[in-house]
Amino acid sequence: MLHSCQRFVAPPTTRREMLTTCANGFGAVALSALLSDSAFGAEAISSSDKNPFAARKPHFDAKAKSVIFLYMDGGVSQVDSFDPKPRLDAENGKPFAMKIEKTQFNNIGNTLASPWKFKQYGESGIPVSDLFPFVAQHVDKLAVVRSLTSQFPEHTNANYFLHTGHGQQGRPSMGAWVGYGLGTECQDLPGFVVLNGGLTPPGGADNFNSGFLPASFQASVLSASDPPVANIKRMEPTAEAQQRKLDLMRRLDRKLLEQTGPVDALESAIANYELAARMQMAVPQLMDLSKETEATQKAYGLQADFANTRTFGRSCLLARRLVERGVRFIELTCPGGNGDRWDQHNGLKDGHTKNALTVDQPIGALLADLAQRGLLDSTLIVWAGEFGRTPFAQGSDGRDHNPFGYSVWLAGGGAKGGTIYGATDEYGYKAVENKLEMHDLHATMLHLLGVDHTQQTFRFSGRDMRLTDVHGHVVKEILA
Repeated sequence: MLHSCQRFVAPPTTRREMLTTCANGFGAVALSALLSDSAFGAEAISSSDKNPFAARKPHFDAKAKSVIFLYMDGGVSQVDSFDPKPRLDAENGKPFAMKIEKTQFNNIGNTLASPWKFKQYGESGIPVSDLFPFVAQHVDKLAVVRSLTSQFPEHTNANYFLHTGHGQQGRPSMGAWVGYGLGTECQDLPGFVVLNGGLTPPGGADNFNSGFLPASFQASVLSASDPPVANIKRMEPTAEAQQRKLDLMRRLDRKLLEQTGPVDALESAIANYELAARMQMAVPQLMDLSKETEATQKAYGLQADFANTRTFGRSCLLARRLVERGVRFIELTCPGGNGDRWDQHNGLKDGHTKNALTVDQPIGALLADLAQRGLLDSTLIVWAGEFGRTPFAQGSDGRDHNPFGYSVWLAGGGAKGGTIYGATDEYGYKAVENKLEMHDLHATMLHLLGVDHTQQTFRFSGRDMRLTDVHGHVVKEILA
């Protein structure tokens, strides 16, 4: 029969037709029972699951319950932040002595010393440059990795690699993988939230996508400003009128599901509509910082003279509030207005100074605030960009892209504070000790969340996919 809406609905199958069609197919019943067993590779979330956001148990006891990913868009220079190299000072202005790999822009200058001085901090004595005086006060909480590498020297592909473990677009973001495996402890907010400070990474929203995972696990992007997201206020005159619309929509959607069977796009849309309705109550409460003390707001930089400090400070404070509400994965992007992210191909001192002024005080406050509230032990903070920068100049006062060895750090959530892992050569150009790949970082993050990266898979295109592909190992040396 054909309805007026032109959607075909097949007539019911008779018993005789069912027996004729299925006579040779009863063996598939046993197979389907096997496939529904996780031991035989079933998906962790059935398409018939009524609540894709429900919290699920990890593979083993977890150190961390949530992740805050501080994404340093553009690539922070390792030799100007967490990896001091005295040889750069000694050979400043001289031709670079190592073999130079092909660079992004092929405008190669001489060896370039850091414009900033390094000092040792904390009981661990970890050196940090003058760029980060606030973060430096917390080095005993940091596990500094100096030997991360990337396979890509260009922003877009390197961003996909950092976010999804694959250099091409279309794969699920690590936040989507975390939500897929663990769900969320908050039913009124998304499990994966991106707090957009103003800059969308090269590669766009695919950095936050769910890829081939169910659409319910993609990120919800909230602005750090007001309003945080479109349509957060209902259009109906009363809550009762809105509820009647939602009830009707549920009935219609469920009726359609009865006719079509499981359809990810439809089921995800239903789940997302229902979550959106709950968010209309939860998001305004989340964004209302009026009950935060003046001391807290000042610590995060909400009263700072520099506008970008205020923007990133608000994002960091919101990240803490999201963790308190049980949101599983929160990513922060950088504000605009600093020139060109951390991507200083020229004007290194001016650009890196402004970017550090943007993020340093808020991150220091976030570390202190989480620790004071007893949340740091269960919250993994990851500070990373897509690659580092060259120890030789691009032109006269910039640094080009460098995927061969750069610095990131982890804190809280089971990371071993006061630790330095790996090393670059004496110029800070290439990783030479305990070289890590991006898959190793992802494997370690999942491990701290209680997830075995080799066991968290999703069947797609005839293959069991995972965030770490067929690579990656847990870096046990930086685990507490």
